[in-house]
Amino acid sequence: MEPFPPFFIGGNMESFIRIVKRAVWVIAVLMSAYHLYAGAFGAPEAMMHRSIHLLFTLVLIFLLGITIQTKTSKVKLWSDLVLLLLTLGSLGYIFLNYEYVVTRYAYVQSLTQWDMVMGVILTLILLEAARRTIGPALPITASVFLLYALLGNYLPGLMRHTGFTIETLIDQLYLTTEGIFGIPIGVSATYVILFVIFGAFLEQSGAGKFFMDFATSLVGGAKGGPGKISVVSSSLFGTISGSAVANVMVDGWLTIPLMKRTGFKHEFAAAVEATASTGGQIMPPVMGAAAFVIAEYTGISYLQICKHALIPALLYYLALFMAIHFEASKTGLQGIPKSERPVLNWVIVTKGHLFVPLIVIIFFMLAGYTPMYACIYAIVATLVVSLLRTETRMGLKKIMEALELGARNMLPVAAACGCAGIVVGVINLTGLGLKFTSLILFIAGDSLAPALIFTMIAGIILGMGLPTTAAYIVQAALLIPALIKLGVPVIAAHLFVFYFAIISAITPPVAMAVYAAAGISGSNIWKTGLAAMKAGATGFIVPFMFVYGPSLLLIGSPTSIVTTIVSASIGVVLLSAGLMGWFLKEANYLERAMLIAGAIFLINPGLFTDAVGLLLLIGVILLQKYRHRSG
Repeated sequence: MEPFPPFFIGGNMESFIRIVKRAVWVIAVLMSAYHLYAGAFGAPEAMMHRSIHLLFTLVLIFLLGITIQTKTSKVKLWSDLVLLLLTLGSLGYIFLNYEYVVTRYAYVQSLTQWDMVMGVILTLILLEAARRTIGPALPITASVFLLYALLGNYLPGLMRHTGFTIETLIDQLYLTTEGIFGIPIGVSATYVILFVIFGAFLEQSGAGKFFMDFATSLVGGAKGGPGKISVVSSSLFGTISGSAVANVMVDGWLTIPLMKRTGFKHEFAAAVEATASTGGQIMPPVMGAAAFVIAEYTGISYLQICKHALIPALLYYLALFMAIHFEASKTGLQGIPKSERPVLNWVIVTKGHLFVPLIVIIFFMLAGYTPMYACIYAIVATLVVSLLRTETRMGLKKIMEALELGARNMLPVAAACGCAGIVVGVINLTGLGLKFTSLILFIAGDSLAPALIFTMIAGIILGMGLPTTAAYIVQAALLIPALIKLGVPVIAAHLFVFYFAIISAITPPVAMAVYAAAGISGSNIWKTGLAAMKAGATGFIVPFMFVYGPSLLLIGSPTSIVTTIVSASIGVVLLSAGLMGWFLKEANYLERAMLIAGAIFLINPGLFTDAVGLLLLIGVILLQKYRHRSG
């Protein structure tokens, strides 16, 4: 008996898989092409556009599931086929009944039996798609929220609500733009996918190798040069990829062995790459996918968000750069020999044209164009400048590969955004956000510090299991309103949450960037995680500082902004010195404590705190010079 029915070619599994792989390629290319067209010429109405985006996403996820099957996994293959058909049915139902869906009176007009069935199916399918692409944490979280919506009337105290029927819940999630088709999937379909495609085009043009060569020629010869290469290349590539793990997997295979070969400890090499890759999500001009969600939630332009995020991002990388320098000074690590480094002039002449797309995207955003148009112009620029050199030239084959890669890279983000929509839909339906705000205000009283600490812990815990975008979305609904009520500026509150959703990538026990880097390095995960937290310590401190002193976000008078930037820059250098145990020379425990204290005073804006920080710095310099003379 054949394992498959005759509509598979000859009942042959291999032939069927080949057909599915071709279908994946075609659908992925069409997905990218559709979104480029929508970005350039205008997308359909919101519900339609988001449904199409989700349809592409789910179809590709289940088709890709089929392509990895073997002859012994008939049950799994059949389940993927069933899920694929159910996806087509549940989303096809919206297309076939579109006028009814968008004109009906939500929560007033009763759902039909088919509305209920298709709504339940799509919700369950989305949970499974998210599980496959990003792991179980977000689907479990969403399932808990679904149970809360249905059973919250049995809970005691503040968490109790009147209870909602399945009909009301499905109405919210499936037939409105307040649930699955809400803001998260809207941002995914409108903004994020274009930048993911842009990153794929840059990758296919050889920009990743160019960034590495550029960083090597620029800082490779300095003390601890291989580590500094990681900082420069990861900040360049990470801002485009928007994913800490993806950045590690692209850069880490080159930088980590290079660091190990030149004397870096295995744990420190992996920690440097994980920390550098994580920072890419906060580095303008592109940043991570969540930055677009911030723009949507706050009503602040994306360009303005980039402006606010610039100085904290630079401080993060300055601290990491100096941590590598001090570690190299302490352990005697040298740079890469000149004979093994590409010449900077040669790199710029032969591949410098690959900087042009980044310049284009910045120029058009500064000129007032929408992020979608700026991204499309940058993609066109990538194609044009790639033609200038044979080794970067993108022909039809590479263009198709970039379109396919862009769609594939988008699947985890889109699935996460759709699943996060379930959480947001329940929060809006039950009023849980207001309850959380009341709870935080009750715990904190009128004091901001406890609320910030509570939010930081929640952000790190949520971020450990969720992608940055999903972790930010959940907190935006639950925690940010409380911070704003306590007087935190809107942008500072959102960036505070954004930072800790990102920094969780290097915070054990669940630190995805650390896992990826440790896997390449062969290092112990816990030791790598602790080293990454030390190297990225600025990321834990700066968010508190820009809440209390928004001048770090370029808010305020020019004088206060300049003095804040200068003092904070000195502060993060001192923080790195204190944590690494080296300044002008090896620091003892007293000097390290003084360096760390001075760093905190200097990073915190204010004339008094700056003065105290500078006095501590002078004290350390005098102590080290005295020890040097007496030694």
